[in-house]
Amino acid sequence: MQVSKEEILHIANLADLNLEENEIEKYLENLQEILDFANIIKNAPTEDLDITIGANEAKNVFRKDEIKIFEDNESLLQNAIEPEKNMFKIPKVL
Repeated sequence: MQVSKEEILHIANLADLNLEENEIEKYLENLQEILDFANIIKNAPTEDLDITIGANEAKNVFRKDEIKIFEDNESLLQNAIEPEKNMFKIPKVL
């Protein structure tokens, strides 16, 4: 599929772009390269390929959620601006 100058100007108008005369040719070449590559991909042989979702079979591995008692609360709260009841006090977020 060949892209014409009029099509580039129409696309530029839809995208609210003001193209200079010297930019039109550059956009024309770039869009043509993109369309040519899409055509190559479209015509790639896919008959004997397996269906895949990703490049490998890795899956999310989650650790077991366990409650652990933290022993050193003082060092944890040493940088708190205003600790309250052994917790961080933060401003309300609404």
